[in-house]
Amino acid sequence: MPHIPRRFSHFVFGVLQSGLTCLIAAGIASYPSITHWLMSWLISWGAMLPVVVLAAPAIRSLSLSLTRE
Repeated sequence: MPHIPRRFSHFVFGVLQSGLTCLIAAGIASYPSITHWLMSWLISWGAMLPVVVLAAPAIRSLSLSLTRE
């Protein structure tokens, strides 16, 4: 495991959170050629809200384990 200083844990959290968010949102947005961007965005946001709420504690723990004091 890399040992990144703890003071950078918020950056690590952001990288992990944005990666997960973009992965899911892009998958939903590109699923068989959704033609309306707004509908695609609403579906992606609706799917991401519970993911962010439920995944944030795990991502925070992971970012803390990747960093050190």
